[in-house]
Amino acid sequence: MFDDRSPIYRQIAERIRADVLHGALEEDQQIMSTTQYAEMFRINPATAAKAFQELVAEGVVYKRRGVGMFVAPGARGLIAGQRRERFFAEMVDPMIAEAKALGIPLDQVIARIRNGEGGSR
Repeated sequence: MFDDRSPIYRQIAERIRADVLHGALEEDQQIMSTTQYAEMFRINPATAAKAFQELVAEGVVYKRRGVGMFVAPGARGLIAGQRRERFFAEMVDPMIAEAKALGIPLDQVIARIRNGEGGSR
């Protein structure tokens, strides 16, 4: 499950975000505890706890004292909004800048996107 590209706690948090976004975890659904994550993936419980702290701070999960962690209401929309912003910042904005630098009219770029034409032929 884990790779060397980012810290394990971030990978855990990202997996939970993906599960919420894709519907594998629903609002108010309980998620595994830090102990369960630690045992399942053979990691330090503090590592899993750090992932949950990040998700709580973002408003993706919340804690019910003595019960556990749960997916927050509105978490899917929150994650989708964050990913949309990242998509535009990381993919669309640089594409627009490159198109302008190459002298490609934006209406031509939009037409290509609308037609679903890929670059491979």
